[in-house]
Amino acid sequence: MDIDRGPTAWHAETLEAVLARLDSSPVGLGAEEARRRRAEVGPNSLTTEEGAGPLALLARQIHNPLIYLLLGAAALSLAAGKTVDAGVIAGVVVLNTVLGFVQEWRAEGALAALRHLAAPHARALRGGDAETVEAADVVPGDVLVLETGDRVAADARLLEGGDLRVDESALTGEAEPAAKRPGRLEASTPLGDRTNMVWMSTVVTAGRGRAAVVETGMRTEMGAIAGEVRRAEREATPLQQRMGRLSIAMGVLGIALAAVVFVLGVLRGYRTLEMLLFAVAVAVSAIPEGLPAVITVTLALGVRRMAEHHAIIRRLPAVETLGSTTVICSDKTGTITANQMTVRRIWAGGHSYTVGGEGYDPQGEIRDDDGGTVGTPPGALERLLRIGATANNARVRRDDGRWRVEGSPSEGALLVAAAKAGMDPDAIRRDVPRLAEVPFSSDRKFMATLHDDGDQGRIALVKGAPDRILGFASHVLIDGEEAALDDPRRRQVGRLNEQLAGDALRVIAGAYRRFPAGKETLDEADVREHLTLAGLWGMMDPPREQSAPAVAAAKEAGIRPVLITGDHAATALAIARRIGIAVGDEVLTAGDVEMMDSDGLAAATLKSGVFARVSPAHKLTITNALKANGQIVAMTGDGVNDAPALKGADIGVAMGRGGTEVAKEAADMVLTDDNFATIVRAVEEGRTIYANLRRVVFFLLATNLGEVLTLAGALLLGLDLPLTAVMILWVNLVTDGACTVPLGVEPRHWDVLKQPPRDPDEPIVHRVMLRRMAMLTPLMAIGTLGLFSLCHRRTGDLAYARTVAFTALVASQWFQAVNARSQFQSVFSIGPLTNRWLLLGVGLAVALQVLIVQTALGAWLFGTRPLAAADWLWIVLVAATIWIADELLKQLGVHGKRPR
Repeated sequence: MDIDRGPTAWHAETLEAVLARLDSSPVGLGAEEARRRRAEVGPNSLTTEEGAGPLALLARQIHNPLIYLLLGAAALSLAAGKTVDAGVIAGVVVLNTVLGFVQEWRAEGALAALRHLAAPHARALRGGDAETVEAADVVPGDVLVLETGDRVAADARLLEGGDLRVDESALTGEAEPAAKRPGRLEASTPLGDRTNMVWMSTVVTAGRGRAAVVETGMRTEMGAIAGEVRRAEREATPLQQRMGRLSIAMGVLGIALAAVVFVLGVLRGYRTLEMLLFAVAVAVSAIPEGLPAVITVTLALGVRRMAEHHAIIRRLPAVETLGSTTVICSDKTGTITANQMTVRRIWAGGHSYTVGGEGYDPQGEIRDDDGGTVGTPPGALERLLRIGATANNARVRRDDGRWRVEGSPSEGALLVAAAKAGMDPDAIRRDVPRLAEVPFSSDRKFMATLHDDGDQGRIALVKGAPDRILGFASHVLIDGEEAALDDPRRRQVGRLNEQLAGDALRVIAGAYRRFPAGKETLDEADVREHLTLAGLWGMMDPPREQSAPAVAAAKEAGIRPVLITGDHAATALAIARRIGIAVGDEVLTAGDVEMMDSDGLAAATLKSGVFARVSPAHKLTITNALKANGQIVAMTGDGVNDAPALKGADIGVAMGRGGTEVAKEAADMVLTDDNFATIVRAVEEGRTIYANLRRVVFFLLATNLGEVLTLAGALLLGLDLPLTAVMILWVNLVTDGACTVPLGVEPRHWDVLKQPPRDPDEPIVHRVMLRRMAMLTPLMAIGTLGLFSLCHRRTGDLAYARTVAFTALVASQWFQAVNARSQFQSVFSIGPLTNRWLLLGVGLAVALQVLIVQTALGAWLFGTRPLAAADWLWIVLVAATIWIADELLKQLGVHGKRPR
């Protein structure tokens, strides 16, 4: 049957009619059918033009002031009768256009790959099983599985829902989340009152549910609002904006210098047309025309490299900010730890038990206080394990030989604990269907479900944070009997909770409350009193192996790691000590966050580094306090309520595996492995990218300045012009181009995390760089002019002298590219062979220079003369002075102190 996609008031149809028109069922579509529909209806996305096509990229290369200058120079050459020069310049235009096209095409490819990685996802039933798919692959007839924090992937009719609330402000403007429930509505019901529908791009703020997709892409309500196709403007980073302004300033300066050179040349008697062509070449030399393209390529390739190491950059400005990060505030569970929860201890009925086994494998034993293996669990233990298996939304399944959890790792651990006692969680849940639910939330810190309990009526099963459950409980299960939870017993349970938490165990309490038969609904107020405490689980989520080394690396880099968790203070402190975050015994709590002023909270955060029992709302308070104190803050988060803190932080970091779509969209960076070590690695990569951009800027500005000094110096000293216009263009466009991109992909140096965080207000062309250029560029000009003058006086052959000067200027740039690799380290310290791309670039530049100097083709195109071996030796020795001088200045510490 084909899908009926005619105009439909989907909210006014019965569920049976909706599914019939969609040719679907409550268990969704099969994988093959979903693929067929995807091909038929197209992607589930609002129509936008992503990236630039080949023709647009080619047009971008041609629509460039530099190209206009070069074409003008070619026209002037033709007017002067220099057809060879005009041909060379035209060839340079083609070469520059092709190189620019290839570079930006690679950048577009890298950014397109990142867009794919960062694409929103949805959970849909495929063949009856919930699978995570890209939102673009959702099709009409799919059944979406909706949970708190999900962004709805398409317009859909609700099939079932438990306390489901959806933020529809993006569509309706209504600030309060709308309650959703299945059912049929009148056809005339306004959009904002269609409580049985969920809409594309709205956000699930509470509850869970399932919904059949009725419209996708531009046929959704959001698509109707979007209307016509719009191109999404790509955000220019602050760095790109600053470099754009620098390029404009250098362009203005270059034109001014060209005018000065033109006037000086005319006054010295050169022909006007010749000097006009020469002035154009000078302007081209002064303009760092390759800078914007190289920055784009360096950023794009850098963030692709970060994605390969599990850090997806969603906003390019984050790359710059990473290098300035001074504080990393990280969640404990799943980030510092592996999120592989395993129940280790159980207290039930007044007795303690230990649990064996690893991870989610149900193989393992439960032993009592005396070390004996528990066969059939006693009544109180069985009651607690049943609560854990029933008030539970997770599933444990074996996949490719490994046991995996779908849902919360903590809930998965409870299912595995029940299985270790010989119980079948799936059978238990089938036997006692869920009648109602109070879903878990980070503010509530517990969940509850309502079930039929046979002759005893109805029973609510509750699990959650021990302090919350203890506050609601009036009785406790002791040896199978319900005893009053008086003060002594309450203190006893509290001490046991502290003991378990002190052993770095995460503690969850289980309880229940009975109700008369016939109760069909369950409210939060129903379980906030008169509970009977059944027991406690103590589960372990050990730190990842990489966490302690990553914390040590962050500290060495001048970054303060801070652990933030909703767990018990003793658990937080135990984990923080194991990985090196805690420097004392102080743990800050929600009360401390609420009582302290901004300055006090920032100081306490930097001193303690550990927060426990805090909510997502407190994260934003902590972030704001640190930022007000001048810190650059990276904050992790995974839930809906984490979104404000992620947006408020300088770097918002969302979890790619366990994070909600809302958290990912609010974040600047998404970790695909949810690992704290990846954050530190991302900081290292961010610093490397920024350092590479500085290397490129230094190389381009220093070499361009050296060229201008050489040309201006010759005119001021009354020398003949040491280079022709086409030689200048060759130096600026070909030799520079061979080295800039390789410098942009310089591998990270061993000392990257030994440097302090970069001041975010520090300009990319800082004082040390300017001083370094002022020391080195005169050497380039002096060496070139010295060789030119010496050869001209000795032989009287201007073409020969120009060939020597031309090659000396080019060779100086080879050595300057080596200098640019590090500001204060010797090339021998970082490894002369570690940047193979630079070796290839310099090797290519050398080969091309030999070609145009030593061959007849070069003589015809550039007017060069073949050079003897002695000439090459002198050229290399003179050009190497710029490298030798920089090595000496590095050893003397003139450019900055070398890290230890």
